[in-house]
Amino acid sequence: MNRPIENISGNAWLCAEMFVTLHRSVEWGALIRAPHSVFNKLFMIDKKIVKTLVDEWLTGKDYFLVGIEISQDDKIVVEIDHAEGVWIEDCVELSRYIEDHLSRDEEDYELEVGSAGLGQPFKVPQQYINFIGKEVEVMDSEGKKIKGILTNVDGDDFTVTVREKVKVEGKKRPELQDVVHEYQMDKVKYTKYIIDFK
Repeated sequence: MNRPIENISGNAWLCAEMFVTLHRSVEWGALIRAPHSVFNKLFMIDKKIVKTLVDEWLTGKDYFLVGIEISQDDKIVVEIDHAEGVWIEDCVELSRYIEDHLSRDEEDYELEVGSAGLGQPFKVPQQYINFIGKEVEVMDSEGKKIKGILTNVDGDDFTVTVREKVKVEGKKRPELQDVVHEYQMDKVKYTKYIIDFK
C-alpha cells in the first residue's frame, strides 16, 4: 500500500535499481537521493530539459510541480506536491523517470526528488489553493506579519481573514471582528501554512 510521506518519520531505506535514501522533516521536506559517480564536468544540465521530463511524468496525475533547482555542479533538486500529501513510491518513480531520460555519459549529476516541506513558504499558486480554509502566516512587503485563515485565491490575488479587535462607533470597548486582508502573491515576502501540533 502506498503511504504518504507525511505519515512517516525518521529514516527509511529503500533498495531497488538504485540506492535511495529518504528523510522527512517539517523544515526540509522529503528527499529521494540518487548517488552518482564522479567525473569531469563538461556542461551544465539544461533546466528546461528537466522540466519537460517532470511535466511528462506529471501528465494525468494530481501532483503539481513546485520547483526545480540546478546548482553549478549539477545537483538537481525537484519538488512536487499533492493536495493529499506526497507518496514515497511516486518520488522514487519520478526519480527513475528522470534518470532514464538523462544520459550520464554526457553529463554527471546528483538528483533529489521530494515534497515541499510543511511550514515552508508557498512557491506556486496551487499551494495557496490547496490550503484554502487553513491558517497561514503572511509577511507583507513592509515586513508586517499577520496570522489568519486563507479564505480565497483568485489568480495571483488572495485574501486572509483575521480575527481582530475593531473600534466600533458608540461603544467604549473594541469588539472582535473578522477583518479581510487582501494580498498579491508577488507582493508579499512569504506566505506559509501554520502547523498545529495540538
